[in-house]
Amino acid sequence: MGKRALLYPTLAIFAGAIGWSWVTHGIGVVKDDLPRNIHIPQELTIPLQVKAAYNGRNILFRYRWPARQPSIYHDMLKYEGGKWVRYGASVAGPQPQGIYEDRVTMMVDDGGVPEFARYGGYVTVGDRMRFFTNEAKPDEVKAHPYLGQKRKQTEVGKHLPATRSDPSDWASVVPEDDLANLRKAGYFLDLWHWRAHRSNPIDASDDQYIFELRGSDSGKGPFTDNWDPETKQPRFMLDPQKTGRLALSWDDLIQRKLGFEDIYFISEATAAPFDPAQQWKDGDTIPRRLLRDGEGSRSNIKVAGKARWQDGYWDVTLTRAMDTGSPLDDKAFLESRVYNVAFAVHRNALGSRWHYVSLPLTLGLNRDANMVAARFVGDEPRWDQEWTDVKLFYPGQVSWPHLTSAKHAGSDQIKAGVPVKFRHNEEQLARYGVEMEFASEIRRQWLLTLFAGLLLIAGFGVAVNVALNRSKGV
Repeated sequence: MGKRALLYPTLAIFAGAIGWSWVTHGIGVVKDDLPRNIHIPQELTIPLQVKAAYNGRNILFRYRWPARQPSIYHDMLKYEGGKWVRYGASVAGPQPQGIYEDRVTMMVDDGGVPEFARYGGYVTVGDRMRFFTNEAKPDEVKAHPYLGQKRKQTEVGKHLPATRSDPSDWASVVPEDDLANLRKAGYFLDLWHWRAHRSNPIDASDDQYIFELRGSDSGKGPFTDNWDPETKQPRFMLDPQKTGRLALSWDDLIQRKLGFEDIYFISEATAAPFDPAQQWKDGDTIPRRLLRDGEGSRSNIKVAGKARWQDGYWDVTLTRAMDTGSPLDDKAFLESRVYNVAFAVHRNALGSRWHYVSLPLTLGLNRDANMVAARFVGDEPRWDQEWTDVKLFYPGQVSWPHLTSAKHAGSDQIKAGVPVKFRHNEEQLARYGVEMEFASEIRRQWLLTLFAGLLLIAGFGVAVNVALNRSKGV
């Protein structure tokens, strides 16, 4: 009876402790931590549908993706207590007032960046990127002789590995002569960048690139700042003669009363010089971005038709000349050639690195590929071909320096040139992205669990020995 009295409770305690450890393992580890730039989206993957068409002069891409509502407001100046206060800047996680625009982006390569065909956007994620937990501080970037002092950067953005002498060090930018030679050789990614507020109201997109940083093509983009840092007030207000008002209403924005056919933006066509003598009242709101006609290479991409959200989905079509005549800014699209493309979507008032991305796909013009562009005659395609279904995933804080380091179990596969899609699917990559957000916490949790398990096993062994010894009368 003494043996059972001691052994059975010990077994019960041991089994219960192991079970509880298993059930609760990880609880309290994966959670938002905005001061550390950590926010985990509720959905780790989302669908995107894409079509492409060309007529020999222009090429068009059509994108369709789900969003619970259209986010078309962005970066506002609200009159508050006698001064203008900014709302809608990029923050960690969702913008608290919901003032952050939806976006779709596409990276294009013609073979000039070989790693991109195998690893997609991962090759653009370098050391200490903006909004990573260990992001480089603004003062560090501003002090950099090239990125800060010459290129006026205040944060580390996307860049390609060969633009650094040490890809694991954001500051090790190669000499400018080497950068120029790399660019001439086609070592850059063409970036199509559509924004629901900063470009869509004027049927435009932004034309950018990824090289030693994420930069803009030469010329003028579709927007500029509407803020005077010296007077600390907007440069422009709404023209009452054209819009019937001086400013937007903050309450209208928060209650999402303004739609596509309303005035929710300010442009060169609707603006007047700011008048500080007006009787401004609390809640008056003026967009901080002035939309304008672009110029030069940066204005090459336009919206075809009208980009709109309806019945839970965005439907956006972008068009550009197949050959823009700007080989240092854009990738030219040629008949019978295959390209590598990758996509990303921002939604739900999330900006910066909180986007969903795709693995790289091939795009063929009269060539077999993952996605084949349809040839059409005339000015508009019929869009009667099937959609290409693309699964987007949340990438987390996974950088190229990490993936190519000994810390990553698959670094040997990357060194051997094995494409990521041969080893992982999008769900696995999303989970790995979340794990990387909490790598130190997960490691600590496993160590605690292991230690507790060892103590339980040791305690169980002691209890059994005591019970056996008592049963033998020792």
